[in-house]
Amino acid sequence: KRSGRSKKWKEMLKLPPVSHCEGIRCSIERDYNQLCDKQPIGRLLFRQFCDSRPDLKRCIEFLDAVAEYEVSSDEKRIDCGLKVLETYFTNGSAAHLPEIPQETVNECKARLEKNPCKDLFMDCTRIVHEYLSRRPFEAYQESMYFSRFLQWKWLEKQPVTKHTFRHYRVLGKGGFGEVCACQVRATGKMYACKKLEKKRIKKRKGESMALNEKRILEKVNSRFVVSLSYTYETKDALCLVLTIMNGGDLKFHIYNMGNPGFDEERAIFYAAELCCGLEDLQKERIVYR
Repeated sequence: KRSGRSKKWKEMLKLPPVSHCEGIRCSIERDYNQLCDKQPIGRLLFRQFCDSRPDLKRCIEFLDAVAEYEVSSDEKRIDCGLKVLETYFTNGSAAHLPEIPQETVNECKARLEKNPCKDLFMDCTRIVHEYLSRRPFEAYQESMYFSRFLQWKWLEKQPVTKHTFRHYRVLGKGGFGEVCACQVRATGKMYACKKLEKKRIKKRKGESMALNEKRILEKVNSRFVVSLSYTYETKDALCLVLTIMNGGDLKFHIYNMGNPGFDEERAIFYAAELCCGLEDLQKERIVYR
């Protein structure tokens, strides 16, 4: 079975010797939040580094447990919260986190009984991230995991052109051009390619708007907002390669799937997803009109 990858995919994804990455090592901004949390490859490699050290592995497992608590249903949230408290904040527990002050733990327990809200463990996660951003982050930068991250950053900086992709059918059309499905030759992964035609941009004086869209998509890191994976330009267009959403738009589901409209629960679910996306945009001081 073909994966959609080019026969030369190994050559396309070949990582350079670490010695070729010294320029990136010297120039890269040493920001814990950016390198170890927001960037997917950096996040994965930092977690692999932490997994190699039992004391740090506990911290990562705690962050994952809190993430699970935050998306648990209302019926299960109290039980999920109690499990987090018992596992990570009980003296003598194998996964006990001594970095969290007892006062903060007591406050979490009291709030869980009264109102098990989504941000119950926000102060705890902040303390854990602050702890990881100091000595563990320094040790990570001296490890083979960080060297591998630099190799990926080198590969990321290689030129992207229209020949990086296979282009397929048109998915939709907008004010500045069309959106088509595309596939990365090296990985076989599918994306949506938004093509902004240069003539239309110039005619409508939309240069700043196109640049703003690129900057905003680069900045946002949300499961409810499409991610910008690649950008490139051709003679006629500026191209944004984005997460592909191939399940159909709302209009299609409302009018073409079963009876017209949605039942109340489904409408509430979609509205909640939209609100989460808007909330994540506003956290970055981005206004969506």
